[in-house]
Amino acid sequence: MRIEYDPEYDLLNIEFISEEAITESAEFDGVIIDYSKDRRIVAIEILDAGKRTTKNPLDLINLTIMKGKAVA
Repeated sequence: MRIEYDPEYDLLNIEFISEEAITESAEFDGVIIDYSKDRRIVAIEILDAGKRTTKNPLDLINLTIMKGKAVA
């Protein structure tokens, strides 16, 4: 997973699958979800991220990683 913020364009991108090609995208109120051919979520982009969250959205990151059994 990779999280990037571009302050010039005020774009926050959360990439889940870096090696997967994007075949379809859907936008919902400034949030774009990118899908692979088999409908897995490849990335989520937030347009005008600083206006929707805080001036610097990366300040909000509090990453906690929990590993356990996956829910089927």
